[in-house]
Amino acid sequence: MRLQGAIFVVLPHLGPILIWLFTHNQMSGWCEGPRMLSWCPPRKVLLLIWTTIYSVMGYASYLVWNDLGGGFGWPQALPLGLYAVQLAISWTVLILFFTAHNPGLALLHLLLLYWLVVSTALIWHPINKLASLLLLPYLAWLTVTAAITYHLWRDSLYPEHQPQPTEKSD
Repeated sequence: MRLQGAIFVVLPHLGPILIWLFTHNQMSGWCEGPRMLSWCPPRKVLLLIWTTIYSVMGYASYLVWNDLGGGFGWPQALPLGLYAVQLAISWTVLILFFTAHNPGLALLHLLLLYWLVVSTALIWHPINKLASLLLLPYLAWLTVTAAITYHLWRDSLYPEHQPQPTEKSD
């Protein structure tokens, strides 16, 4: 893998890094507090998952770019343009959830993102089958993320649906 490959792998991480640098004081905890979801992953696991997924996505985009001959001409416009849009929506979800504290709007963006990732995988498949398959873990993680976001959104609208903390008996 050449220098270009490393750039493609690092590129997806720029959005979350910039978001964190400018807004880390405003970020809320994901699934924290007394009414947190029991199946929500801890913060360190989330960081590991997102780091892995963004790296794999970046590598997959490199495979497509490389198979299309490198450069940024018309052959790359749709496959990499669609990837760029879904990457921007992915970063927007982070802002909406962690900074704007708006799980409802984040959920809508997650649904759009899911559709964009499926579209990207379908467009990439004839170009590079491995690149297309490398997006499957991302789709799986988006499913988990959407489920968590849905529950947090629902619980913010209807507090009676929130899991109640259990008291321990001595």
